[in-house]
Amino acid sequence: MGDGGAERDRGPARRESRGGRGGDRGGAEDSGVDAGRRSPREIAGTAASSRAGSRESGADSDGQPGLGEADHCRRILVRDAKGTIREIVLPKGLDLDRPKRTRTSFTAEQLYHLEMEFQRCQYVVGRERTELARQLNLSETQFAQYAEIVNFTLPDGTQRSGQVLEVSGTKAIVQVFEGTSGIDAQKTTCEFTGDILRTPVSEDMLGRVFNGSGKPIDKGPVVMAEDFLDINGQPINPHDRIYPEEMIQTGISPIDVMNSIARGQKIPIFSAAGLPHNEIAAQICRQAGLVKKSKAVLDYHDDNFAIVFAAMGVNMETARFFKSDFEQNGTMGNVCLFLNLANDPTIERIITPRLALTTAEFLAYQCEKHVLVILTDMSSYAEALREVSAAREEVPGRRGFPGYMYTDLATIYERAGRVGGRGGSITQIPILTMPNDDITHPIPDLTGFITEGQIYVDRQLHNRQIYPPINVLPSLSRLMKSAIGEGMTRKDHGDVSNQLYACYAIGKDVQAMKAVVGEEALTSEDLLYLEFLHKFEKNFINQGPYENRSVFESLDLGWKLLRIFPKEMLKRIPQSVLDEFYSREGAPQDPASDTAL
Repeated sequence: MGDGGAERDRGPARRESRGGRGGDRGGAEDSGVDAGRRSPREIAGTAASSRAGSRESGADSDGQPGLGEADHCRRILVRDAKGTIREIVLPKGLDLDRPKRTRTSFTAEQLYHLEMEFQRCQYVVGRERTELARQLNLSETQFAQYAEIVNFTLPDGTQRSGQVLEVSGTKAIVQVFEGTSGIDAQKTTCEFTGDILRTPVSEDMLGRVFNGSGKPIDKGPVVMAEDFLDINGQPINPHDRIYPEEMIQTGISPIDVMNSIARGQKIPIFSAAGLPHNEIAAQICRQAGLVKKSKAVLDYHDDNFAIVFAAMGVNMETARFFKSDFEQNGTMGNVCLFLNLANDPTIERIITPRLALTTAEFLAYQCEKHVLVILTDMSSYAEALREVSAAREEVPGRRGFPGYMYTDLATIYERAGRVGGRGGSITQIPILTMPNDDITHPIPDLTGFITEGQIYVDRQLHNRQIYPPINVLPSLSRLMKSAIGEGMTRKDHGDVSNQLYACYAIGKDVQAMKAVVGEEALTSEDLLYLEFLHKFEKNFINQGPYENRSVFESLDLGWKLLRIFPKEMLKRIPQSVLDEFYSREGAPQDPASDTAL
């Protein structure tokens, strides 16, 4: 429709007669016209045909009301965001050919129908919607939609974007993603797009660095979009989800043996300020691979693997660490980075993880890649959510966080998984820092309910120079049982994991008892558990940041520690497994230990 709005009806389309057969014939002709018979000018969305000709006059030759007079006077054509031509019904009493009429010139019923019809125009975008609002003499902000995107043009020509937070009467509260600094309220123009936030996606985004709003910041060219996708994603049919059953080998013993991660799982890292959670995440990115080739995997080559990294509220040092690590190990070409730094607008952190996950969904379900998504720091995201909630004057929940934070976090975490008929997958590892090391804080508390386990980074282990300082007791992987065992890793995997858990837990109790009664009061069995505790932390948990252990090496290391105990004390391992593996020190590894993707 040209530069905007619905143009006024002109020419032959206005054939009207105030009575007799001319009016009847005009109405019949217009009511029977379809898209194929409209003039080119009408199909382009620049004009509209009169539905009933002289229906405002309201009478035919017999003095009867014109057909359709009760509900509308004409229809206009508008173009939506996808270029589709749609028909809008204008209420009786409104004629765009007449001089503009004020809202007070309509009756209450006419005004109601007018507003209802304009609300149906919410899909009209940009200047077209603004012009339509002007021609209908309505305030555009009165019909702004929640979460609608608004474009701002500053006096110097700078473009910014925002999102509608709240609509009240003729006022709309808009959050500006790039911040409000430098905006002149008198000279800045705003445009309601009538659409939600969409992001351009392309396979060329791999190897690129973007800011928290999805704009390139690596001095590279603009990405040629293959599609524009809603950042909120599309819901996955639960019936089409595939249960994750392929274990991802990370090369980290406490994770591979005792908290195995399956491809398509969502498992967060619970950490705190000053702990090496970034180093752990980077090590997982470097070393992640399949334990064993499976028929369900479309392609095992490294080109089929991609990483999407989203940083929210992190400092420049953290962003530089991840970027340099990806470059040094040669994986930068398969990584897409979204960086919202600590000095970037807080409100931008709301959309950064959604931009990253939308990109990951495109790579996984359309490009059929296996994508690892790392989100850090989810605590910064939750605090930004609290700021938005406070700006909207919503009733706060625990510790000031909004009551809907659980469902909001679920809209992020639940976008991981595998879908039937698609060769790709999304494995999600969000990182969050627990305030004051408090695991009962609302952020880790709600995250633990949604996700499929957690990896707990312990400060006491870190203070004793143990890396990675993963405390296996509060850590958990709910999908581990389906990704291990005979045919996937080794048949003794589950039994070894259970026995290591039991011995380590008893060793912790013995250590606490020793602090009270002294080592002299301990029994011989207690001393064995104490010896196991020290060797477990020193040899099993502790490893180098670039040490890549296969799951079979880690299992053999676990058996080496369990041989501290006599067979009779290993009560969580079946006798048949003990007979096969207990005396197998130095045995050759499983031949299926190829971990290449």
